[in-house]
Amino acid sequence: MKTSSQLIAAAALAFVAVVGAHAETYLGVHQSVSALNRADVDAEAVRAASAPNQNVTRGSRGADPFTSVADPAAVRAQAVATASAPDQNVSSGSRVNSRVISTMKNPAEVRLQAQRDGVQAK
Repeated sequence: MKTSSQLIAAAALAFVAVVGAHAETYLGVHQSVSALNRADVDAEAVRAASAPNQNVTRGSRGADPFTSVADPAAVRAQAVATASAPDQNVSSGSRVNSRVISTMKNPAEVRLQAQRDGVQAK
């Protein structure tokens, strides 16, 4: 038992010696490589340090302002057409063994066509 523990200790010591001999060398302090000179870096640091809300993450003070890209008239017309659509709440599964085949015209489209034609819609 004493011999096996000595063998394990010798193997461990040999492993430490091999790993220790493979250490990195120190090359000193590396020269910095920068596209900016010291004055430009200082000016950038001053601007960054005096910037407003520099430690605030985006969205932490509420939502960003919304800017719509859609035409409001087109959105309204689409909403009216959708709300006026016939059979909008009826699906093929509403009744047993039935299919929905809409034969009614959309009232919003009828009114819009009447306005284009200059006729008073009923």
